[in-house]
Amino acid sequence: MSSGLLLYLPGSVMFLALLIKLPALRRDWDQPLNRAACTLLAVGAPLTFLASPSTISTVNRLTGVVNFSAPLVFGLITVFSGTCVVLVLQWRGGPPAIVRRATRLTVAVFGAVTVAIVVLFVIGDAPVERVRDLDTYYATTPWIREMIVCFLLAHTVGTSALTVLCGKWMWRADRSLRPLRTGLALIVCGGLLDLAYLAAKWASVAARWAGRDWVASADVALTLVSGAALLIGAGFIVPLAGGSAAWRDFTQYRRLYPLWKALRGAARVRTVPLAWWSPVGIRLIHRESFIDDAILALASRFDPAVRGRAYEAARGQGMSETRAAVVADAAVLAVACRRGAAGTEGEHPAPYRLGGSPLGALARELRTSPIVAAAREAATETTRARP
Repeated sequence: MSSGLLLYLPGSVMFLALLIKLPALRRDWDQPLNRAACTLLAVGAPLTFLASPSTISTVNRLTGVVNFSAPLVFGLITVFSGTCVVLVLQWRGGPPAIVRRATRLTVAVFGAVTVAIVVLFVIGDAPVERVRDLDTYYATTPWIREMIVCFLLAHTVGTSALTVLCGKWMWRADRSLRPLRTGLALIVCGGLLDLAYLAAKWASVAARWAGRDWVASADVALTLVSGAALLIGAGFIVPLAGGSAAWRDFTQYRRLYPLWKALRGAARVRTVPLAWWSPVGIRLIHRESFIDDAILALASRFDPAVRGRAYEAARGQGMSETRAAVVADAAVLAVACRRGAAGTEGEHPAPYRLGGSPLGALARELRTSPIVAAAREAATETTRARP
């Protein structure tokens, strides 16, 4: 995949995410987090297109200004860097007064640098179009040199702050917040690539100051920034999509699959068929209803003795009372499913009821717990031994 396509891909993803996010922005305009997220997407979507070498040439030709794309792209990257820091500040939270003060300071600093980039380009002289290596080619040109340094400094500060803040937050975030942790990990990886890009840029500019010309560094830097844009764009999208109601429903729907599969072959429960276009929320309700009905249908096969043995085994392994209870319920359910699949009649006229364990936790223990596997295997041997 070429570096140009790598720049177009995150832009397309950000533009799509912006369209999805706009209704929430209209409803919750007073929420700083929503405003920061939409600003980030609004700046990042066109930025990745405008930073492509082919687009740079087109913009320069259409405007009639040689290297017009330089202050445009440099300024947008500076705004994007500042918006990234603002979004992380809003995500991290804290005392509102401190967050507002940090946000205003970030906006003021990066806004001033953006204005400085434009002013320095206007008063400078860059008569030769450079699509890939403008910063290296004009590293010794008065005023353009200062513009390049302002851009690199702002970009370095923004990326460093973003990477460090996201790295710290990733280690402190609750492990149950998977979309958030995944997004932060992607941002950290993208930030490290971006810092490598900046290192290549600083090295090429310093070499130019020393009278050398590192032409190859331009291609290396473009490849690095393309990968960084893709990872950082994905990192900001994952928490936005992963925190949505549809994604939560899909995650729960997928998590219940082992439980649904085990019960489907053991309990004779009639269900209303779903159309292929049914949304995931309806599918989740349908699956949960089937599981509840199937558990009721198997109630006569629940064995309190199985639960007691499984609970003691779980506690003996150092599990908490809550998890041991879930493991015990899962063992009871696994044995009942095995007996139901074999056609064994229920043996308990006063059915034992499960302890109200969450369905998702039951599904996980059915799939992963060795205690549940052992109870299931014992029930299988018992069923085979019967005439």
